[in-house]
Amino acid sequence: MLRVFIFLCLLPLPVFASELDKGDTAWIITSTALVLFMTLPGLALFYSGLVRVKNVLSVLMQCFAIACMVSVLWMFGVYGLAFGDGGEGLNKIIGLGNFMLSDLALDSMSGSIPEIVFFMFQMTFAIITPALIVGGFAERMRFSSVLWFSAIWLVLVYAPVCHWVWGGGWLADIGFMDFAGGAVVHINAGVAALIAAIMLGNRRGFPETPMAPHNMTIVVAGASMLWVGWFGFNGGSALAADNSAGMAIAVTHISAAVGSLAWMACEWIKFGKPSVLGIVTGMVAGLGTITPASGYVGPIGGLVIGLLAGVICFVCTQYIKRVLKIDDSLDVFPVHGVGGILGTLLTAVFYAKSMGGLQAEDEVYSIASQFGVQFCGVVATIVWCGVISFIILKLLDKTLGLRVDDEQETEGLDIALHNERGYNI
Repeated sequence: MLRVFIFLCLLPLPVFASELDKGDTAWIITSTALVLFMTLPGLALFYSGLVRVKNVLSVLMQCFAIACMVSVLWMFGVYGLAFGDGGEGLNKIIGLGNFMLSDLALDSMSGSIPEIVFFMFQMTFAIITPALIVGGFAERMRFSSVLWFSAIWLVLVYAPVCHWVWGGGWLADIGFMDFAGGAVVHINAGVAALIAAIMLGNRRGFPETPMAPHNMTIVVAGASMLWVGWFGFNGGSALAADNSAGMAIAVTHISAAVGSLAWMACEWIKFGKPSVLGIVTGMVAGLGTITPASGYVGPIGGLVIGLLAGVICFVCTQYIKRVLKIDDSLDVFPVHGVGGILGTLLTAVFYAKSMGGLQAEDEVYSIASQFGVQFCGVVATIVWCGVISFIILKLLDKTLGLRVDDEQETEGLDIALHNERGYNI
C-alpha cells in the first residue's frame, strides 16, 4: 500500500489549457452584477427622472424590455458574431459560430475564467449600449420601433464593432486601444442617438417650451448607481483581479469626481448657479470619457481626462441644444458620444507603458502613431454606426413608423402606449 501511495504521489498532475483562477472568476461575476446594475435600475432611474412625468413608465419599460430582449439575442447568436471565429479573412470583420452556445461546455475557459462567466459579463455591455440610445429619442418613439431598432442595431452595429475591437478583428490587429468600451459602447450609442434624434425630429414645443426633469431625486439616485456600477464596467474589463483592475477603478473614480466638479464650475460661471443636474451629468461625462483609457493610464491621466470631459462635454451639450437646436432629449451624444471620442483619442496621449497596453517593452512608444490608430478607430466606428443606424431607422419609418402621433405625444407615452401612469396626477 505504501508503494502504491508513493507511486500515485509521483504521478504528474493533469495539465489544462487554461487553469481556473477563483479570484479572477469571483471578481468578474461581481463585475457582471455591477454592470447589469448600471442598466437596471441605474440607467432606467436616471433616464426616467429626466423625462416629464407623463413619460416616466415609457422609459422604464424601454430599458427593461431592451435588457430582456438583448439577453435572449446574445445567447441565440450575437455573442458568436461578436466573439466567434469568423474564419480566414472574414474573422477580421465578424465572428461566426457558437450559436445558441453550441460550442460552450461547462469547463470551457476564457483565459483564467469560465467562458460562461465571460459570456455573461459581455452580455451586460451589450444590454447597456442600446439602452443608452433611448435617451436620444425619449418621449416620442413608438415602443414597437424601439424594440425592432434595438434588436437590429445590436446585430448590425454593436456586434461588428465589438468584434473589430475585442473579438480579434481588424482594429485589434492595428493596435487600437479601447479598454472598456469608448468606441464599442459610448461612440456607438452616442452616434446612434444623434441620428435617431435628427430623424425623429424635436419633441413638440422644443426648444421654446421648458422640459425640465420631473424628479431630480430619482435622477441623482440613478446617477449614483451608475457611478458604483462603473467600477465593474471598467475594473471588470481587466478580466482579472489584478493591479490593472485596481488602477482602472482608481482612475475611473478620479475622472468621475473631476468631471463633476468641472461641469459644475462651467455652469456656475455661465449661469451664476450650479445645478444638481449639472454635477451628475458631469459625473457621467467623466465616467464615459475615462472608459477607453481606464486600463492604460495612471491617476494624473485620469484627472486630466476627467477635467477635459467636464468642460468639453458641457460646451458640446450647450452647442447642440442651443445653437443646432437638435433635441437629443437626454444628451446622449454630447455626453457619451463626445466623451467616447475624446477619451479614445486621449488614450494615446496619456498611455503609460507601465500599465500594460499593446506596445512591446522594447518598442519606443509614439504618441503620434498611436493617435493615428485611435483616430482611425473613431472614424470607422462613427461612419459604420452612423450609416447603418440611418438605414435601420429609415426602413422602420417606412414600415412601422418611428414616431407616435401628436395626440399620443401630448397625452404622454405612459397612457398612450402602455395604458398606465407612473404617478397619480
